[in-house]
Parts: sequence; C-alpha cells; structure tokens
Amino acid sequence: MKQFFLRNILVILGIVLGAAGGYLYYYFVGCSSGSCSITSSPTNSILYGSLMGYLLLTMFEKQKPAVKQEHPESN
Repeated sequence: MKQFFLRNILVILGIVLGAAGGYLYYYFVGCSSGSCSITSSPTNSILYGSLMGYLLLTMFEKQKPAVKQEHPESN
C-alpha cells in the first residue's frame, strides 16, 4: 500500500488539493442564484476542482520510458 501512495503521490495530492480548492471556491465565491452549474453546489465544485487538480499536477509527472520489445525476425 505504501508503494502505491509513493508512486502516485502527485495524482493523490492533485485530487486532494483540487477538491479543497473547489470547496473553498464554492464557499467564498459560489453562485447564490443557482444558475451556475459548477459553483451552485458544493458537490459539483469539489468534483470539478478534483479533476482540475488531477490534470494540473499530472502534467509534472515524469514519463516512464517505453520498454522496447525485440521481435524475432521472420525469414
């Protein structure tokens, strides 16, 4: 379990920080009329923030090198 968290620390951190940011945006800015689809509900704000945090922090992940497979030559 510890290995999983260490390998995916940026993903987990992005989701958590994005969710917190989404809720804070809902709480402090929000939309009182209810016509805003994202900021009118805390659930939508948290989900949207989580998605944005995930996308933002996974930009900084290092790409894993592709494993080169050798194909036997056909004669």
